[in-house]
Amino acid sequence: MNSVRQLRLGILPIFGSILLCIAPVQAAEFPGYEVAPERKTTGIGKFYMGREISFVMGHQAADWLNRPGRIQEEMPDEVVANMGLDRDHVVADIGAGSGYFSFRIAKLVPEGKVLAVDIQPEMLAIIEQRKLAEGVTNIEGVMGTVDDPNLPPNSIDAAIMVDAYHEFDHPFEMIDGINNALKVGGRIFLLEYRGEDDSVPIRPLHKMTEEQVVKEMGVFGLEWTDTLDFLPWQHMMIFTKVRAN
Repeated sequence: MNSVRQLRLGILPIFGSILLCIAPVQAAEFPGYEVAPERKTTGIGKFYMGREISFVMGHQAADWLNRPGRIQEEMPDEVVANMGLDRDHVVADIGAGSGYFSFRIAKLVPEGKVLAVDIQPEMLAIIEQRKLAEGVTNIEGVMGTVDDPNLPPNSIDAAIMVDAYHEFDHPFEMIDGINNALKVGGRIFLLEYRGEDDSVPIRPLHKMTEEQVVKEMGVFGLEWTDTLDFLPWQHMMIFTKVRAN
């Protein structure tokens, strides 16, 4: 088991970059964003703690999210089984997309619910259609924004992000909102393709190293509880909220 103390971080210099903003927000110190004159082809040209943020996958790729091969690649049933959820837990699926994980999680929390958060109304519409078709009543679609998951404070027991965090163009604000929504003892499950592994067949900006994720979560004093590496290509990293805001 690993733990990470809260970090107080300054701006990381990038040659030729322009400082966008830096200001304290609540209990966490905002490291700020930077932009560079040149960007990578799959990045937006905006940097957070030295990491360029990647483009977002649009709703046009919803069919790819439900591809048959994803079962072997991402082992979703094993992922949700390893979340250790109670029947009455409230779980936020951040960047829920077409609900690939939301519907699996909903089966494990029959007395709780899943808050399927997405910024694309088309994705939430897909989830609503599937809810009606399958008679699922414990999934609630939540329209978030690029800088706010739109979750009430102290309202969730867990949050999961699967291949989504690296695309957040306001990662500080999003984790701040998720952290505020978590109850003390609540956990964040963050799945990302392993950036340390060149053999993982994913573009570099769509992968993250464990070190980078731990650094970014540490801004909020979230405790790095564990990393489960049973997946073929991804880290499953677990962070726990150990104190009230």
